[in-house]
Amino acid sequence: MTPEGLIVRLSRHGSKETMDRLVAAVTARGAAVVARIDHAAAASAVGLALPPTEVLVFGNPRAGTPLMQAVQTIGVDLPLKALVWRDESGVTRVGYDDPRWFARRHGAEVGNEAILKAMADFLAAVADEAAT
Repeated sequence: MTPEGLIVRLSRHGSKETMDRLVAAVTARGAAVVARIDHAAAASAVGLALPPTEVLVFGNPRAGTPLMQAVQTIGVDLPLKALVWRDESGVTRVGYDDPRWFARRHGAEVGNEAILKAMADFLAAVADEAAT
């Protein structure tokens, strides 16, 4: 089951390669990488097992700031994030929140349609590039 608002793509690559490709796609399009969080490494450090699971945090203040100017609480969902993980069947996936979904959650969709479409298009493009 896919959680509401989450968009998921299957990757043809392993987890590390998919994440490396995602970083390259994000930076090639002018966004800044804020953090790359390796949940599996953190789990291992405390003696727990977790299949490859990484989050990439990235963004562009020119896109995100107008949304936060409209409704500051949307800052909890920004910068953008993407999750790369290997599921229980061994398939690598890329997932991200649909910006229109989190904007609706904060009541920020009206008047921000162009920004939200650009964010959604950006996310789809980088996820597709990472996964194919």
